[in-house]
Amino acid sequence: MRRTKKLFRYKEPLFVLLLFLVLAGFLLVQKRGQSYAVNTDQSTYLQGPIPSTKKVLESLSKDTLVLVDSQDESSMVAKIQFEQILKDMRMGYDLVDISKAKIPNFSDYKKVVVLLSTLENFQNKHNDLVEWVSNGGSAMFGVTLFREENLASIEQKLGIENLDYVNTAVSNIFIDKNFMIGGGRSYKIDEPFNSAWKVSLLEDAKIHAWTDEEAKIPLVWERNHGQGKFVVDNIGIYDKSIRGIYAASYSLMTDATAYPVINGSTYYLDDFPSPVPAGDATFVRRDYNMSVSDFYTNVWWPDLLTLHKKYGIRHTGVVIENYEDNTSGSTNKQTDIERFKYFGNSLLANGGEIGYHGYNHQPLSLSNVDYGDVYPEYKTWKSKQAMEASLRELVRFTDSLFPKVEKSVYVPPSNVLSPEGREMIVKKFPEIKSISSNYFSGKFAYAQEFEVAEDGMIEQPRTVAGAIWDDYSTLTAFSELNMHYVNNHFLHPDDALDEERGAAQGWAKMFASLEGSVSWIETIAPNIRNLTGSEMAGAVQRYGILKVNQTNSNDEIKLKLDNFHDKAYLMLRINKGQPGKVTGAKLENLTGNLYLLEAKSANITIKLK
Repeated sequence: MRRTKKLFRYKEPLFVLLLFLVLAGFLLVQKRGQSYAVNTDQSTYLQGPIPSTKKVLESLSKDTLVLVDSQDESSMVAKIQFEQILKDMRMGYDLVDISKAKIPNFSDYKKVVVLLSTLENFQNKHNDLVEWVSNGGSAMFGVTLFREENLASIEQKLGIENLDYVNTAVSNIFIDKNFMIGGGRSYKIDEPFNSAWKVSLLEDAKIHAWTDEEAKIPLVWERNHGQGKFVVDNIGIYDKSIRGIYAASYSLMTDATAYPVINGSTYYLDDFPSPVPAGDATFVRRDYNMSVSDFYTNVWWPDLLTLHKKYGIRHTGVVIENYEDNTSGSTNKQTDIERFKYFGNSLLANGGEIGYHGYNHQPLSLSNVDYGDVYPEYKTWKSKQAMEASLRELVRFTDSLFPKVEKSVYVPPSNVLSPEGREMIVKKFPEIKSISSNYFSGKFAYAQEFEVAEDGMIEQPRTVAGAIWDDYSTLTAFSELNMHYVNNHFLHPDDALDEERGAAQGWAKMFASLEGSVSWIETIAPNIRNLTGSEMAGAVQRYGILKVNQTNSNDEIKLKLDNFHDKAYLMLRINKGQPGKVTGAKLENLTGNLYLLEAKSANITIKLK
């Protein structure tokens, strides 16, 4: 009996010791570079002949008329955004420039989108438009109009009670909580100006967004007129960062609107793994009293792993082999590989993924590019063969470190990629299925839309960046959750060393800010899929080719999906009725009358009640 008690007394300490030895062994194996075998999902990418997004768009039936004026600067700026919005929503449209062509009969369309600053040149069709809406049409005014005689004659039909001659600034947009994902709060606008009507509305106008000021000036509203409807956007700002608001406004026009979305959230780590990042270590020494290398091993990376454990996000690291600036095509194989193995294997062990960034950090551009003062640290490559040699060395290097892992996504250094560099990738590296660059344009930036290009490359832009999101980033993230139901973020390890990116605040505050943003995304879109870079590419591929054929009746909504394969997602706004039985899909309420539809079949029926 005493012997049994003695054994029991030491059982718990022995178990703890055994567990410690197992964990130590695991870390030792990882430290020595044991590669993790990752089961590659063969269904990540669609196989066989896949149409381009452009080809799909060409096949759309055109039930929307878009009116623009090439003599009107605001009209032309709005045109750029609205055309892409309608393409991404798979809404076929005819574009008519009223300064060059006659306005068609409204009766040939179901919806009319007016992108004009004035109705003076509306070819005396403003009363015809009102009558057409009264008979069941839907018209949307996407550009804030000047006040003039033609507008004054129809403004009450639009829901306007009083309208000042002087516009007001839009410094914030408050979104009704039932209108959009992430609503119930305001979003700040960078560089506001007097862009919106100072207006009050009739009681029967339904307001969806307004300024977050005491005046609460309406910015988005709808008003029924006869058997049809008017939708008005009184924002006066036409920027890529608020596409989601205009898309939501467009979805108000008919009894129900369905459009494809991506449904994915991805977090990229640029320059990871790589040699120890260069930069000012002042703040790392100040806060942690350790070297930059030890900081990344003992602080930075463990912090990022907590985001995986707490929120389920899976990082995609894109490799830089070295930071030399040799662009001759002659390459030196990296021999100091322990850091690469340690971080790469830890990344993979935690559900992450490896992608390509560069042999070095020199963008793939030839001598016809002059970086000037924008990127004085960058050189151009000697030839196409030199660019190819560098990327081939990167492929060899990553394959030698992680031989059992599929790598299929390329991220251009500093989001810079020349047409020649892109062409080389497509022709010479078929293993690269997707390029992930930048959503926004800029000097030398390779700006993208979410699409399947004509050469088959999957374009998946990153929409927000950094540990500390400014107001513009927050607005963009909100907008893109409503436009594409997507979040695609990237972070640089050397953010923690760069004062312009917040390093003076210290990594602890930077990380707290990053976690706050991650938590916000997870809160307002709790069921968005956490994807790796290749999984995001596969999701964009499926989204980019999907075509939606929709028919509405009083008691049901029918959807027929062309180019449907194994999975697809759609946003569905039901403006009339409530959803009942759903066949061929799973329906999830997002907010108000906005739903996420997970398609299980190419044919979907939603009964209404």
